[in-house]
Amino acid sequence: MSEVNIAKRKEKCENCTKQCNKKQGENGANSQEEKDEVNGQVHEGSQLLLSACLSCDGCLSEEESLKISQQSLEEVERVLALNKKCDVSKHKVLVASVCPQSLPFFAVKFGLDVTEAAHKLCGFLKSLGVQYVFDTTLSAGFSILESQKEFIQRYRRRHHDSHALPMFTSSCPGWIRYAERVLGSLVTPHICTARSPQQVMGCLVKDYFSKQQKLSPEKVYHVLVAPCFDKKLEAVREEFYNSLLETRDVDCVLTSGEIHYLMEQRKVSVEELDSLPLDHVLGEAEDVALVRHEGRGSEGFLEHIFKHAAKELFGLDVHEITYKTLRNRDFQEVTLERDGETLLQFAAVYGFRNIQTLVHRMRKGRVPYQLVEVLSCPGGCLSGRGQAESEVGGSLDKALVQQMEEAYSSLPVRLPEVNPVLHTLYQEWLQGQDSPQASTLLHTHYRNQSQIHTQPPHMQW
Repeated sequence: MSEVNIAKRKEKCENCTKQCNKKQGENGANSQEEKDEVNGQVHEGSQLLLSACLSCDGCLSEEESLKISQQSLEEVERVLALNKKCDVSKHKVLVASVCPQSLPFFAVKFGLDVTEAAHKLCGFLKSLGVQYVFDTTLSAGFSILESQKEFIQRYRRRHHDSHALPMFTSSCPGWIRYAERVLGSLVTPHICTARSPQQVMGCLVKDYFSKQQKLSPEKVYHVLVAPCFDKKLEAVREEFYNSLLETRDVDCVLTSGEIHYLMEQRKVSVEELDSLPLDHVLGEAEDVALVRHEGRGSEGFLEHIFKHAAKELFGLDVHEITYKTLRNRDFQEVTLERDGETLLQFAAVYGFRNIQTLVHRMRKGRVPYQLVEVLSCPGGCLSGRGQAESEVGGSLDKALVQQMEEAYSSLPVRLPEVNPVLHTLYQEWLQGQDSPQASTLLHTHYRNQSQIHTQPPHMQW
């Protein structure tokens, strides 16, 4: 994160950081919740919303701050500069992976369709010295398939495992940080263990791809382009670091906005950029049309798992999903019914005001859902502050988000179940879908970090 952004965010939430160390017991939190929720609505009042908390690095440890400082354009440029020198021992192969939610940002900025914008972005990255540019839709396919499988397993053991349901999705690092550091054991056992698309891509690049290229993983420098600053925090988690090889699955996360800033800094015009096809993990660059997964502005975990569970558990084919809006557009539910009986009830909960309402209801045992897709950004991943924040005032650029949503929805949908590359990689890379290798590389674990850190951040509800 740039120094300018850090300074701006600190200034914006200075009042919030003063409250971070206020410890509040379980009884106090519940009491505050009672005051703050009126007719199902959570009101801000004097409470500290996590959306503000996560925009500030005030509660990061010194070690975390150091790691985050290395997630920068300056660090990438340092690696590129070393590559230009003659010291082969310090040379690294640069690999960039681009999130599909970042591509609509460049499409809007470039005034092109998503596929052509991806080719221009690939041309720019390769002009810098990046050797391979991938799209993370492939790794998202792994995350979706593993999440589907885990939901079925949890559903079938729900009667003898109180932590089986509801299952919460795990691809949003802002939500995960909140769950681990604030909510603890109330929520962490319910979080799906499937790795996020970002970290699956990290494994794919550092394990499978590096072996294919006959490279040691530490000789590969993996940059990920994402719509969200919180992805930087995810990349530096200790479980995604190989201490033996001293390498991370993802070495550096840059936001879409940071990449665009670099283009402006270098005075690069879109017209002069080469249009280069993206690379593919299984082979050379191919001019293959980009696809997306179902869901508005995100990877569509809810829709994929809902349809899969309907078929797997009840033998029902669901082609179209109807969302019922509850509190607002960012709190919706979908229901599967048969003969008047509710079989499945899922919810999509975006933004921390809605998340707080959900958690309050969970404390009271009033959550009827078997699965909840949780994202910290209102509107989903396209609204990530690394690309959707206006240059004036730091607020959400709604016009830009709407344009990105239109660009994203223009991409054709392809189900991960019918992607032949995924099936090939399950066999060649992981030795099967249910292998120990698949379990190790495609899953992780989440824990109550308030029991680990001596001075955890506390939230006032």
